[in-house]
Parts: sequence; C-alpha cells; structure tokens
Amino acid sequence: MLEILAATAGAEAPPAWVQWAPIVGMVLIFWFLIIRPQMKRQKEHQERVSGLKKGDQVVTAGGLVGRVAKVDDNYVELDLAQGVRVKAVKNTIGDIIPPGGNAAND
Repeated sequence: MLEILAATAGAEAPPAWVQWAPIVGMVLIFWFLIIRPQMKRQKEHQERVSGLKKGDQVVTAGGLVGRVAKVDDNYVELDLAQGVRVKAVKNTIGDIIPPGGNAAND
C-alpha cells in the first residue's frame, strides 16, 4: 500500500493550461449560447425602437397595444383608445406590429 502512495506522490503535476481548459471552455460556451445572442437581440430591438414614427402600432412591455402619436428622444406618446393618450418610455416598446398584422403574442 505504501508503494502505491509513493508512486503517486512522485508523479508530476499536469500543465497549468490543462487545469484552465474546462473553465475557458465553459466561458466560450456561455458566450456563444447565451451572451452573444442576447446582445444581438438587444441591438435589433434598439434599431426598431429608434426607427419608431408617428402612426406605428406597437405593443409595450406591459402588454398595452397602441398607436404612436408623438416620438421624442426618450418618450413615446401612445393612443390606446379614442381620447386615451399615455406617455411611455421609448425603451419599453416591446414590439412593432406590422400594418394589417396582429401582435406577436396574440
């Protein structure tokens, strides 16, 4: 039994890169499967929101469907119904409904 312990104690340690390889692999997997697609979706959302114009029909993150009445740098005024106008933060616009189309979550 002591011979086995003595043989394992004399073995060399593996190179440092072998110990770091699984961690680097996990970081790469997280990057390509989670972080990168999320950044791509966020960029597409920013482009859609920056292209808002009067008359677009939108869905807010809270689920309200309305028509854009006025666009500022940070805010959007939405007509929810006749005589009902609300002001929403521009980044809370979740989706733009194409003309003649339905909301994505309907």
